[in-house]
Amino acid sequence: MDDFSIASQQQFEDAELDVTLRPRNLNEFVGQEQIKENLAVFIEAAKKRQEPIDHILLHGPAGLGKTSLAHIIAKEMGVNIRVTSGPAIERAGDLGSILTNMEEGSILFIDEIHRMNKLVEEVLYPAMEDYCLDLIVGKGPGARTLRLDLPRFTLIGATTRVGLISSPMRSRFGIIHNLEFYKDKDIENIVQRSSKILNIRADMGGIRRLARSARFTPRVANRILKRARDFAEVRADGIITEKVAEESLKMLCVDCLGLDPADRKILKCIIEKFDGGPVGSQTLAAATAEEIDTLEDIYEPFLMQIGFLQRTPRGRIVTKAGYEHLGVEYPDKRLF
Repeated sequence: MDDFSIASQQQFEDAELDVTLRPRNLNEFVGQEQIKENLAVFIEAAKKRQEPIDHILLHGPAGLGKTSLAHIIAKEMGVNIRVTSGPAIERAGDLGSILTNMEEGSILFIDEIHRMNKLVEEVLYPAMEDYCLDLIVGKGPGARTLRLDLPRFTLIGATTRVGLISSPMRSRFGIIHNLEFYKDKDIENIVQRSSKILNIRADMGGIRRLARSARFTPRVANRILKRARDFAEVRADGIITEKVAEESLKMLCVDCLGLDPADRKILKCIIEKFDGGPVGSQTLAAATAEEIDTLEDIYEPFLMQIGFLQRTPRGRIVTKAGYEHLGVEYPDKRLF
């Protein structure tokens, strides 16, 4: 089977699932306690001043709740939210159309903001700072600049690669938060909450087993919960027990730590073809037939989080823990 069920990037089926399971307020949002506490203060202060909350940048690996937080902020502020993505805004006119139709105090959420066209990004600067839009009307000697006033709004940007956002853009965000991988207990709470919402029968043994293989990521946890429900309904009595969860994960080729065939392929490639590393990202991408962005955004953060992979100036290295998990003897003497 493929790695669809444990991929942390959003899949087609996630759209309906996210709407159903998305927390409605900060109290329902599990995990990221420091970020929630800060946002609660910023939201309350903005409401007391009767002005929009400052522009917010949320960054971190895929599937950790950046979009959910954006919707929660809009709901807590009592304003409308407009959702788009960096690649979807191809021209300055597209951005102008969105901004001129914003309501006073509303929120514009741009996912994958690091992929926004640089020319469009420059048009966004005065909109974020001065709430105005500078447009060039006409061409050649007769061209003139037109400045349009915009309603005061809040921009919330989300990215998995904050390093690709330019310094001028990053400096215009007043609030910047990094979402980290979730703790096991938080993932268990998320699985338990989702099972109740979806009317899935599961005992604590099954919930804990699914949570251990969820890659510390809520999106993955919710997806494998649905797959385990399917298995329980067809192969068991409809209840997700620890044994049923184990069998369903085995069917998905997901091991006890959440590694899928692609994760193991990457680790084995570094060990078998490059003597455990170091190996550069471009070379590794070519050897595994994966895109560089997929390696760096999807697989490497998780492998580094569990201590199986290291990034060094010279390239990627498989750690001793990675060798042991794969059942490969770790060489005592290595030269880097």
